Amino acid sequence: MFITFEGGEGAGKTTQIKRLERHLSDQGREVICLREPGGSRGAETIRNLVLNGAIDRWSAVEELFLFSAARHELVRTKIIPALDKGLVVLCDRYADSSAVYQGRAGGVPQTALHVIENLATQGLQPDLTFLIDIPVEIGLTRAHKRIADLKFKQNEGRFEGKTFKFHEDVRHAFLGRAAQFPHRFRVINGAQGIEEIGADIWGEVQEFCMGQGGQP
Repeated sequence: MFITFEGGEGAGKTTQIKRLERHLSDQGREVICLREPGGSRGAETIRNLVLNGAIDRWSAVEELFLFSAARHELVRTKIIPALDKGLVVLCDRYADSSAVYQGRAGGVPQTALHVIENLATQGLQPDLTFLIDIPVEIGLTRAHKRIADLKFKQNEGRFEGKTFKFHEDVRHAFLGRAAQFPHRFRVINGAQGIEEIGADIWGEVQEFCMGQGGQP
């Protein structure tokens, strides 16, 4: 089972991935948690390039190629081998983020995005995608607080520095993406408390697995 988490900055994806990992592990499932960009040696190098530095360091097209290179390596070296072994794969962001950030918000044509996405993912789509939807002002406040934490060796705050309108476009684009692919997207109210969000996610995972004829 391949589950991805999407959302704007400060949506709380990392927290909820850890919670879902615990739930699945308690059910006896072997789980691997990954992130984009990152999760493999080359992809982590790309992460440092694309998430740090000046806001205008890369254009949307350049970002797309960087993210796609990292994604291809992650799919090839981590995700597909894990799925072949029967593991549950949880991933913080995937191709939907490129479709939203570089596509609908960044202006890269959808036709080009579709071709590059298929190359990068080898056609692999998630079984479930959780979109944690949160008002932009709340998400950015959380994200800036995280960046200010001195425990972080690198800020990774390049996207958080983009305009409020950009982040509003991202939010609306994610909701549009969810409407476009309702078979795998589940929209979760990110303005709730951590416990409530986690309960909603776990309930959706259970329902999905029951529909597939099994337990999580």
